[in-house]
Amino acid sequence: MAPSAMSRGQDNWISSLSEAQPVPYWLEDPGKPAPEPALTGSETCDLLVVGGGYSGLWTALIAKERDPQRDVVLLEGREVGWAASGRNGGFCAASLTHGLSNGLTRWPAEIHKLEELGRRNLDEIEAAVARHGIDCEFERTGEIDVATETYQAAELRDWHKELQERGLADGVDFLDEAALRAEVNSPTFKAGLWDRRGVAMLHPAKLAWGLKRACVRLGVRVYEHTPALTLKQYGAGMAVRTPYGAVRARKVALGTNIFPSLLRRVRSYTVPVYDYALMTEPLSEAQLDQIGWQGRQGLGDSANQFHYFRLSADNRILWGGYDAVHHYGGRVRAEYDDRPETYAKLAGHFFTCFPQLEGTRFTHAWGGAIDTCSRFSAFFGTAHQDKVAYAAGFTGLGVGATRFGADVMLDLLDGERTERTELEMVRKRPLPFPPEPFAWTGIALTKWSLARADAHGGRRNLWLRTMDKLGLGFDS
Repeated sequence: MAPSAMSRGQDNWISSLSEAQPVPYWLEDPGKPAPEPALTGSETCDLLVVGGGYSGLWTALIAKERDPQRDVVLLEGREVGWAASGRNGGFCAASLTHGLSNGLTRWPAEIHKLEELGRRNLDEIEAAVARHGIDCEFERTGEIDVATETYQAAELRDWHKELQERGLADGVDFLDEAALRAEVNSPTFKAGLWDRRGVAMLHPAKLAWGLKRACVRLGVRVYEHTPALTLKQYGAGMAVRTPYGAVRARKVALGTNIFPSLLRRVRSYTVPVYDYALMTEPLSEAQLDQIGWQGRQGLGDSANQFHYFRLSADNRILWGGYDAVHHYGGRVRAEYDDRPETYAKLAGHFFTCFPQLEGTRFTHAWGGAIDTCSRFSAFFGTAHQDKVAYAAGFTGLGVGATRFGADVMLDLLDGERTERTELEMVRKRPLPFPPEPFAWTGIALTKWSLARADAHGGRRNLWLRTMDKLGLGFDS
C-alpha cells in the first residue's frame, strides 16, 4: 500500500473510534442487577468466600450444592462481575491449562486426564447454566485457531498431526485456506484448527450476574461494596476485617485473582497484565453476508501477540488482544483501563482483517487487568493449617477454568482426596516472578522478543529459548 493510501486508511480507522465509549460493553446491559448491601457489623459462617468474580461465585454456588446446610458468606469489594469477569471476551474454554500445547509441555503424563476433566468441567458449566436458568447467551460453537502467515499454517498442520498421533484430536479439524474462508471470510486467513466442542461463547457479565442470583436463591449471603482488608486466625477459625465490620468463619476461600492476595506469600506468583478490546456496532445482514461466520465460532490468531474475536448475540464483533501491558511494580489502577493508543492499533488490525467492513463504527472500547503466572495456568494451595484455600493465575482463560478451581478449593478445604487434588498441576506451584526491577525488565524483554519472533517467521531468540527451558513465560 502506498504511504498516502496507508495514511488515509489510518485516518479512517481512527475515525471509527470517534463515538466509542470507554466502558465495557457487557456491563452496560439494562438487565444489570442492583448490588447487594454492604456488610455492617459482624457475621459468622462456615465458609467465607472472598471475591465476587467467577472464582468466588462458583465456589459459593458449588459449596451450597455440595452441602445445602453449609452457611456461606461472599464478600465483594465493589460489585459482582465488575472486574475481569465482566470485561472479558466471553470465551468459555474446556482447557484447564491455557491451551493444549501449554498443558502438553508442562504435564505430558497427565494431559489426557486434564483434557477429560476440562471437558467434564465445560459440560457441568453448560448444565449449571440450564439448571439455574442463567440467561448468558451460551453458545457451544467452538473456536478456530487461525493462521495469518504461511509458517503459521504449516505449524497448525503439524500440530494437528501430532494431536492425532497422541490421541488428542477428537473434535479438532484442520481447515485449509478455502475451508477456513468458507467459515469466516478474511483475506488474511491461511488455515485454521477448529475445536468444535471445546469452547462456548457467552455474555460474561450475564454469567456473573446469573451466578450471583443462583447463590442468593440457595441461601448465600452476598455483600457487595465490602472489601476484605485483613485475614487472621481467630480461635479455631479465621477472621476477616472489612471497612464496617468483620466476618468469622471456619474456612475461607480466596478468589481475588488479580488483586493483592490476603496471603502475602501468594503475591509474588502473579503479575497484572492489561488487555484491551473493541466492540463494533451491530452488523447489517449485508455486512454479515460479506464475512460469512454462520457458525458463530470464536476465533483467535496464531501469533504470539494474538487477537481474539467473536460475534455477540446482536451480531456485533468483539475484537481484542494483541497488546499485553504490564506496568512497573505490578500496579492495578482504574486509569489503566483506558488506553487510546491501543484502541487505535486494534482498529487498524480489525480493518486489515476485515477490509470489507470499512466504515463500521466502534461503540465501546475498554480494558482490564488479567492475573498471569509464569506457567500461564492456574495454581492452587492452602494456608493456616488448611483453613484457607486459594486459586489464582488463570491468565485470561478463567471463564471456564475458574469453576474447576472452585472445585479444587472446596476439595482442599474439605480435606478430600480427589482426582483433582492428586494432579501435579494442583500439587505444585509455578515459579514466582522476581522482585522489581527484574520483573519489569524481564517482562519487557520477553514482549520485545515475542514481537520479534512474529516478525521473523516465528523464530524464537536466545532469550525465549532460555525461558522455554526454564518453564517461564509471560502471556495474556
